[in-house]
Amino acid sequence: MILKEELERCIVKQQKELQKDLGTPREIDLKLLPKFTTIISGIRRCGKSTLVRQFLHDKSPVYYTNFEDIILASFELKDFAKLEAIFKEKYGPNGIFFFDEIQNINGWEKYIRQLVDQGEQVILTGSNASMLSAELGTRLTGRQITKELFPFSYREFLWFRQKKHSLEIFREYLQKGGFPEYLKTNDNDILSNLFQDIFYRDVLQRNDLRNENAIKTLLHYAISNIGKETSYNKLRSHIGVGSGNTISQFVNHFEQAYMLFSIKKFDYSLKKQQANPKKLYCIDNAMIGINAFTFSENKGRLLENTVFLELKRQGHEVYYHKENHECDFVIRQGYHITQALQVCYALDDDNQQWEIEGLRDALQTYDLREGWLLTFNQEDRLTVDNKTIHIRPVWKWLLEKMR
Repeated sequence: MILKEELERCIVKQQKELQKDLGTPREIDLKLLPKFTTIISGIRRCGKSTLVRQFLHDKSPVYYTNFEDIILASFELKDFAKLEAIFKEKYGPNGIFFFDEIQNINGWEKYIRQLVDQGEQVILTGSNASMLSAELGTRLTGRQITKELFPFSYREFLWFRQKKHSLEIFREYLQKGGFPEYLKTNDNDILSNLFQDIFYRDVLQRNDLRNENAIKTLLHYAISNIGKETSYNKLRSHIGVGSGNTISQFVNHFEQAYMLFSIKKFDYSLKKQQANPKKLYCIDNAMIGINAFTFSENKGRLLENTVFLELKRQGHEVYYHKENHECDFVIRQGYHITQALQVCYALDDDNQQWEIEGLRDALQTYDLREGWLLTFNQEDRLTVDNKTIHIRPVWKWLLEKMR
């Protein structure tokens, strides 16, 4: 429980945060609908709060609370009634509720459901993917609009840098990723501290985990092997802890915190999908850089990770393909695979046949007429077995992708 006077001082102080610099525009649209909650979920420090402030900058009043504030450490579910009373006393009626990192409060969804039932306008942010889960949707009776926010896309990166595309700036994006605070300073300590904060607060503390060293070893191994096939039993052997199921739980914790993403080999059998090796990708290339290889060591993996993240930004259901040959990404819509994409830093005499055969195998398997072979800066078009293969620079593909 928190005293009303203390809560009121916190609310007045936090109101000033709404007037901060609105920052760089984002490629994601928000909306408020009657009887619905808008939920924005994503990794810490990717710009969720800034995005909401941009959306609300010309609206008033805004009932804002950031539950990361240490003053609110003792806040409980029953304190929401006290909080609401303060808002209406100080700022008047008919405000928009904006709750930042609300997942820190146990049982918060009960209060939010009450607000929605009353017809209030509500926006929530959170750093855990569980806020988008089907279970939460049940507790909110399906009355939520959900959005995921990622670190800057390439287009947003250009807006942030106030520059036009060049190969030099695209190479910078591949190395430095899209975390706004890191890009403002280029200080690796900021990135390292963010990584540690997410690891300890959103993985260890939130899930009450004890074997810190093993879990950190697993995370570093995963980040060092981005885009490579692996199995949970192989990961278990590498760190020497638990079982395959234990490793599966750890990876799920990383995914809930938005540190890692896993994709499956596509198969029409769900049982085979679960049994097949997985591939892991990371939320941001800069995090790969501070934990694993440098740009020059494995620039192809960083390019592949960039393509994967853009596919996730667009909301695609992503798998990889492997039959006679391997294709990096296939996109599923409903019951069908609708796109196939291969990523290669540069095509040359040594790898051209391998890369094309992987894409060709996917096109034939799913009866697709065309596919994309994405490179750092090569462009061409090939016809193979009556299939069209578009060879495109990743930077151009990223800038062409309009929502």
